[in-house]
Amino acid sequence: MQNFLKYILQDRNANQDANAKSRFVTMMFRSAQILGSLPAPLTVFSSFYRILYALIIEWIMGIEIPWNTKIESNLRLLHGVGLVINHETVIGNNCTLRHATTIGNKQLVDGSWSGAPRIGNNVDIGANVVIIGAITIGDNVVIGAGSVVVKDIPSGAVVAGNPAKIIRIRANEIKSVVAVAEVALQRS
Repeated sequence: MQNFLKYILQDRNANQDANAKSRFVTMMFRSAQILGSLPAPLTVFSSFYRILYALIIEWIMGIEIPWNTKIESNLRLLHGVGLVINHETVIGNNCTLRHATTIGNKQLVDGSWSGAPRIGNNVDIGANVVIIGAITIGDNVVIGAGSVVVKDIPSGAVVAGNPAKIIRIRANEIKSVVAVAEVALQRS
């Protein structure tokens, strides 16, 4: 029971300064993840909870985070209304998502669908952002409000615009890349 509570409350600290809705949504999401993986005899209860989750979180609150989306700990939601995440999306630790944001796949020219984005750790996503396609967002990235991201973004980048362009790379990320390169040169 203690592990269950620890799991469903893992995002609580990240949302302390956010509104109560953010804490409620993340608790419901984490509960749905646990209950969604229950063994066969309990699938009726699991199915009922997932329907309840969809009714409350998606239909009433207007936040689409499918219960089977892979999201690491300390997810921070700011407002959240109009937030839509594709269930194949992968989101790392300590990420912040704001309202009116869409993260998902896109239909390709041949009619098939692309994969969904993979978002690294410590990513701060502004309001009204669109991130689509089988792209990778590195760690420690900041995506400005209203941006449309359709290409990979390297770690430490600050991006904005439609389409999103790199405004700058943070100094501490440049230092870590240089340090890794120096170690690689020393080994060769």
